[in-house]
Amino acid sequence: MLESLVTTAAGALLATVGVLVGGAVTRRAQDQQWNRDQQLAAYQEVFTHYAKFTMELRRAHGDRRGWDYDWGEWSAALLRVSLVAPAEVATEVENFGRAIDTFLDQVERGDRTPLRDPLSPEEFEAARQAPAAAQVRLVNAIRRSFGDDHRELPFGLGG
Repeated sequence: MLESLVTTAAGALLATVGVLVGGAVTRRAQDQQWNRDQQLAAYQEVFTHYAKFTMELRRAHGDRRGWDYDWGEWSAALLRVSLVAPAEVATEVENFGRAIDTFLDQVERGDRTPLRDPLSPEEFEAARQAPAAAQVRLVNAIRRSFGDDHRELPFGLGG
C-alpha cells in the first residue's frame, strides 16, 4: 500500500510540475509574441508617417503649394518605438530621425520651401537619399531583431 501511495503521489507531483512548467513556457511564448506584435505595429506606424509626409512634401514642391503635417503624431510614433524596440533598432530609429531632420532642412526649412523656391523632382530625390539610406539601415536592424531567418535588404522599398 505504501508503494502505491508513493507512486500516486509522485505521479501527481510530476503532473503538477508539468502543468506549472508548461504554463510558464506558454506564458513566456505569449509575452514574446505580444512584444513582437507591439514592435511591428510601432515600426509600421513610423514608416506610414514617413511615407505620408514624404509624399505630401514631394507633391507640395511639384505643385508649388503649401503643406502641413501633424508632427506631434510623428514624434509620438517615434516615442512608441522607443518603448518596445531593442537597443540596436532604437539606435537606428534615432539615426533615421536625424536623417529626416536634415532632409527637412533641405526641402522645407529656410529658403527652399514649396512656395518660395520649390525643388525640381531631381533635387528632391537627391535630398531624399540620406533618409532613404537610413530607412534601409533601420529596416535591416528590424529584420535582424526578428531573427536569423530574415536576410538583409540591399535596397529600400516605399518612402
